[in-house]
Amino acid sequence: MNLAYIPSPSHGVLYLGPIPLRGYAFCIIIGVFVAVWLGNKRWIARGGQSGTVADIAVWAVPFGLVGGRLYHVITDYELYFSEGRDWVDAFKVWEGGLGIWGAIALGGLGAWIGARRRGVPMPAYADAVAPGIAFAQAIGRWGNWFNQELYGRETDLPWALHITSSEGGRVPGHYHPTFLYESLWCIGVALLVIWADRRFRLGHGRAFALYVAAYCVGRGWIEYLRVDDAHHILGLRLNVWTAAVVFLLAVLYIVVSARKRPGREELVEPGAPGAPGVSGGAAGEVSDGTAGDEEAAAAGEEKAGVSDRAPKDEAESAKKS
Repeated sequence: MNLAYIPSPSHGVLYLGPIPLRGYAFCIIIGVFVAVWLGNKRWIARGGQSGTVADIAVWAVPFGLVGGRLYHVITDYELYFSEGRDWVDAFKVWEGGLGIWGAIALGGLGAWIGARRRGVPMPAYADAVAPGIAFAQAIGRWGNWFNQELYGRETDLPWALHITSSEGGRVPGHYHPTFLYESLWCIGVALLVIWADRRFRLGHGRAFALYVAAYCVGRGWIEYLRVDDAHHILGLRLNVWTAAVVFLLAVLYIVVSARKRPGREELVEPGAPGAPGVSGGAAGEVSDGTAGDEEAAAAGEEKAGVSDRAPKDEAESAKKS
């Protein structure tokens, strides 16, 4: 008998008249705002302009939502396309089911399009938003709590999650709160990336790669605790294999990138205040360098003129004496 446990909400949706307010959607929205807010602060600190992160997020977020849903539907296709299932449910994102792997992959494509339109390097942008993405995941995982989903094995620990719903094959009981484990792990990942970025001045996408590698380590053991249906390969859940492969790719990128491009980018956004080539008069006003060249040329001519006159003055002074 569990004397202490984490209660589950009896409802994952509240109604404001005819308008449904879903806890899962609120967690995703709040996570996006936190990611953009923190990413904007880090981008400005790196020498970028305020608003650039939000402009690129307009591309990244929709792509990420589509990618996350596609990954979930493809890897759990039997939930939507097997006998007795309604394929229309594949579009009901509010009921849960967003794969982080697909969200990051397709969201990265959207961010690349947005970054290209803004003329900023994608690796630098990825470094700036990496901790914010981890915090967004930490917040988004609480959406699974509202939906009473993605819990682990049965346990009698005092922080066990009490599942009360019997819908979708659930069995009421007390289980490992894997949503909470992953939420806390993501907070730790975000703090790790912030610390490492300040300590080692990570650049050229290495802060983002560190976030990916650290997240994969946690996702591996958390995934091992989950009991929801999943495809298995050689006895391991598909997402465990995915985490292992992505972890190795992230570490490989860090090593290769550090050798080929050590240090951090000096310029992340042309035209930003404080960026090389920006005049001190008006913020964001880019100098084409002609004024400086003209001043240098004038100084050179004046110097040359003084040098040419000196021998003549000395010769005339010698004749007079």
